[in-house]
Amino acid sequence: MSETFGQALRRLRGSRSVRDVAALASCGKTHVSDLESGRRLPTAEMAATLDRALGADGELIALAERRPGSSVLDQVDALQRGLTESLAAGPMTDAALDEWAYTVERHGRATRYRAEGELLGELVSDFQDLRLVLTHRHPAATHKKLTITAARLAGLMALTLLKLGDDRSRAWWRTGRAAAAAADDRATMSWIYAQEAYQLYYGGDLFGAVDLASRAQHLAGGLPCVGPALAAPLEARAHAILGAREQTAHALATAEAALGRLPEGEQIGSAFGYSESQLRFHSGNAWTHLGETSRAATEHERALELYPASDHTDIALIGLDRAMCLALDGDPAGAAVHATQTIVDLPEQHRSSLIIYRAREVAAKVPQARAVSEVRVLREVLALPAGERGSSDDREGD
Repeated sequence: MSETFGQALRRLRGSRSVRDVAALASCGKTHVSDLESGRRLPTAEMAATLDRALGADGELIALAERRPGSSVLDQVDALQRGLTESLAAGPMTDAALDEWAYTVERHGRATRYRAEGELLGELVSDFQDLRLVLTHRHPAATHKKLTITAARLAGLMALTLLKLGDDRSRAWWRTGRAAAAAADDRATMSWIYAQEAYQLYYGGDLFGAVDLASRAQHLAGGLPCVGPALAAPLEARAHAILGAREQTAHALATAEAALGRLPEGEQIGSAFGYSESQLRFHSGNAWTHLGETSRAATEHERALELYPASDHTDIALIGLDRAMCLALDGDPAGAAVHATQTIVDLPEQHRSSLIIYRAREVAAKVPQARAVSEVRVLREVLALPAGERGSSDDREGD
């Protein structure tokens, strides 16, 4: 039978007292005694500390990774974690910083085509690794870059949770803002405020959304960065729901200008970019909320010309906006058919709470058509109770 961690620790301690070993490991002697007896399992950090103190050349680290009764795959996972911890303790090279930057940008692009449930697990894993790196000391310039990376990852985490309808996103916005502030990075701070404005917008706090969108634009201070390009269209959409046409038009003009100032490399399909396709979609959404369906249709058509087929979420939202326009133009059956087809065509893993929320707004817009079979089909697709009614007065600006 192979030796346990506790047995190896007792052997390596030799003639030294438990107190002596505890002093070397900066822990209590009871802790060491419990490790030797097996009453306590070692953490990876304690195993590494004892391994160095007793000159075990990695023996204790390896034994700590083999938990009693663990499977081979459990040991594989433990080995991977141990290696990650060892690498995190080493110096941060330029290549390592570039790898982190690439990882974050890759996740940003993935938000445009991957289902949120799939992306969340990878974000968690990468954040765990980054947290290990941040626990070690680095030169000031390196630490700043890592902190900006943490801010951007936190923003992606919040955005993903928001799309999943999970309110834990709110805490992650705060974490992202704190990291961006610690790094003194106004562009990243502007981006986080712009993305966070969507949390308030979809939560129905339209004045709060306008406030955060304005904050995002102010923080940028004229910098040609993504924050203002994201924030201005969101501000326009909030004003549109509130029925403020003049403010909507002004915010859309500001959005056009912000997109024009954005470097070409950031006019891309990514959480860290903003493109003409998105602006056309957001403009169409604003005009839809104002009931100006002809202007909305022009923007919708241009957006669909520009979007790649892989951008499931925005294409579906455009489809639901078009259904809303049909309802506003007095065609409830057509609106229901279009909304139903939009949901049916959307891969199931992309039917996020955000999509269902907007589809239910369409269903609520056609209460007068209760007997229309197309509307009943839409309600069945959305799993709405047959007697659930919507009213055009239920939500301001529908």
